[in-house]
Amino acid sequence: MNRRTLLKSTALGAVASLSFFGMAQAENPVLKIGFVGVTSGPAAAWGISNQRSMETRADWLNELGGYEIDGTKYDIEIVAFDDQKDPKRAIAGMEKMAQEGIHYVVGPNVDDGAAAVRPVAEQNGIMYFPYAFPKELYTAPASNAVLGMVANYQSGPAIYKHLMENNGVKKVAFVAANESDPLSQRDGGVEAAKALGLEVVSDSVTYQVDTTDFTPVLLPVIQTQPDLLVLSGVSPANAPQLIRSARELGYEGLISTETAQDATVLQEGAGELANGFISVGGASTPELASDQMREFVDRYTQKFGEYNDESNTKVYALEYILETIKANPAAMTDVEAFKTTMDTFEAPNPYMVGDAKLSYVGTTSFGQKRQVSVPLVVNVFKEGAFETLFVAQVD
Repeated sequence: MNRRTLLKSTALGAVASLSFFGMAQAENPVLKIGFVGVTSGPAAAWGISNQRSMETRADWLNELGGYEIDGTKYDIEIVAFDDQKDPKRAIAGMEKMAQEGIHYVVGPNVDDGAAAVRPVAEQNGIMYFPYAFPKELYTAPASNAVLGMVANYQSGPAIYKHLMENNGVKKVAFVAANESDPLSQRDGGVEAAKALGLEVVSDSVTYQVDTTDFTPVLLPVIQTQPDLLVLSGVSPANAPQLIRSARELGYEGLISTETAQDATVLQEGAGELANGFISVGGASTPELASDQMREFVDRYTQKFGEYNDESNTKVYALEYILETIKANPAAMTDVEAFKTTMDTFEAPNPYMVGDAKLSYVGTTSFGQKRQVSVPLVVNVFKEGAFETLFVAQVD
């Protein structure tokens, strides 16, 4: 928690992203890290977990006296902007970050927003960490975006293969919202399923995001009798409605998604009908979690009154930014130095037991290291909470 009550900003050069607390109690300069993402509407849970994770970790570091880079301790300030899942607002948010001299931004949370802010980021020397999957954001000539999680085209095949081998899944159907993100994820899922030898029995049914009655949407899909129903790119608000409708139509097969979900929302919206629902979870399990991860969860819960499992993944972006700058202090205001450091960067992973490391990956998917290395944790929902189904790694 920030114990200082007086804040006064001063400039550190034309590109500075630092300000200083008022002289009465000022000791540490402030390093600003931005967040541009969705914190309102049906997909709010995705961005809220981002912002809350960043704020929880920043408070913690500041309480410990600040974060040390090149012999100087900095207080971390999170500058947040709700883009409302609107690409135009995402651009406005990134422009705000540029105006404040911020060089490192977490978000946006969806494909459209992440693509829309790319020109602003590149023109203003901003590295950003989206939770969005288009490969063109992370492959050359693009170089300013770093994927903050495991992509659907990485998790989807792992999930399908696991269910083929352990549950005898042979036929799969896909349903997606009529928006670019879910449709893109559906297409990737269909391609992955076919490559694994699965029979795709339905892949063209879509719905509007404001749909309230999913029965007519799902009825033709259920009639194809899939072993697995994939809710491609489903938002946390729509997931329980779709699950409930599928079960009430008599569907008894497996249901999954490659997007992260909120256990509280699932319980409130679908209850026991959501039991068995498979989704991508946070990058930590009870077996993997270090004491520091458990403390993070406790601090988050105390600060906000609840916890979102997805924050097990979202805690990492701020850590990667700070640790990479620490490894090369020139990166404080020079993102080219940051990029150079990424290729060989390695640091202890504070959130996992053992000798786990923070490092950048993505060479297999993108041809360059533009993805944070976090475990692929796949969850299954049971009686109001997530349980770990399996854990994998991404190169």
